Amino acid sequence: MVSLAGSQIPSPGQSPCAAARPSQHRTGHSMRTIRSALLQPESCPGSPHLAGEDSDMENLTDSVIDFHLSELAATAGPAHPAAVAKSSSANAAATEMLELSRDFSDYSSFNSDISGELERLAAAAATPRSDVVEIGAVDLNELESMDLSVEAAPLERVEPFVLACVQALGADAAPDARRTAAARIRLLAKHRSDIRELIGVSGAIPALVPLLRSTDPVAQESAVTALLNLSLEERNRSAITAAGAIKPLVYALRTGTAPAKQNAACALLSLSGIEENRATIGACGAIPPLVVLLSAGSTRGKKDALTTLYRLCSARRNKERAVSAGAVVPLVHLIGERGSGTSEKAMVVLASLAGIVEGRDAVVDAGGIPALVETIEDGPAREREFAVVALLQLCSECPRNRALLVREGAIPPLVALSQSGSARAKHKAETLLGYLREQRQGVGGCRVEPVAASSLAR
Repeated sequence: MVSLAGSQIPSPGQSPCAAARPSQHRTGHSMRTIRSALLQPESCPGSPHLAGEDSDMENLTDSVIDFHLSELAATAGPAHPAAVAKSSSANAAATEMLELSRDFSDYSSFNSDISGELERLAAAAATPRSDVVEIGAVDLNELESMDLSVEAAPLERVEPFVLACVQALGADAAPDARRTAAARIRLLAKHRSDIRELIGVSGAIPALVPLLRSTDPVAQESAVTALLNLSLEERNRSAITAAGAIKPLVYALRTGTAPAKQNAACALLSLSGIEENRATIGACGAIPPLVVLLSAGSTRGKKDALTTLYRLCSARRNKERAVSAGAVVPLVHLIGERGSGTSEKAMVVLASLAGIVEGRDAVVDAGGIPALVETIEDGPAREREFAVVALLQLCSECPRNRALLVREGAIPPLVALSQSGSARAKHKAETLLGYLREQRQGVGGCRVEPVAASSLAR
């Protein structure tokens, strides 16, 4: 990375080459060195520990979680008009960031069910069926080979299997029977919207919730994934929430198999589609295990954790929880993992966390500015745009960060981006260069509106 601590910011129309003065690269400041130290405890003095080592997650007993939930309930209700206005202003950027890109939060863009595809299909027209269904003798094993297409399996044919599964999930059923029934509901709920709706009204949801705490990892994983699949039907999300599934899903996120953890993260993402659930999910302790998944999970697990954190961090309190849980260090590390699909998402979450003072400080302490500048310097075009948005969020209200950005040698790559990038990239780069010009002219410190990453939506 080229460091231009003494460089002049070019005026509009001035060649970047004319403004740049050569300087020596700072010894020991390469991005390879920085990134190799990011996940070491000593790399970020004073920063919170990663979840899973010595985090608040270990202190979130059920009684503590219930206390947090009671606090939420106590504070719910009509707010003072002044508080509403303040909240609306403070959360404007976060609300817009939820619209960042379709493939960041749309279920059609990722496969959450490890055993097969999770596709959001158009709701099929319900097939006329009788009000009374005779279950008779149903062999649940037939589902393994059954064609579940609309033509081959109308709802009249599927319903006896659904009801048989619900019966087999009863509290007095044998453990083997409950495990098998959960696996079959997982299978049935994977393909069709009308079947998911049928399962949702059959009583299966409250019967699945106790299995989320099962000591049988297979049963727990099947229950987690069944609820994930069911949550793809919007009508089922309220039923899953009402059945008390959030706390047990967080438990599965902490204790389950790798697929169970990934699918629990996606189920919580789906439930966070109900805005009121975001605070509840955070209060139930979901943030620390998501950070663990972000740090130590597979590529797929990291993507699921990033997507869920992105949605949850639209709430300010969850931003604070994420920073306290040590999310920033692994996020900065992920910026350098290009080609895996995690870099863009990591920069978006960083931009969200930079919306609070604690988040901005943590990003700087973790080496976020050099990592973002290097992305602008030599990253792919789309990643450059995300990096500029994150830097704008870091620097828009912080003259100290603007000075750090200048010392990091950001001016030449920003000038190049303002001249040769996409229309969006040019605009963002020019805006950031304007802030840096103000900084050099002693005008820094003026308040500007938070940057909305939704401007990158495709």
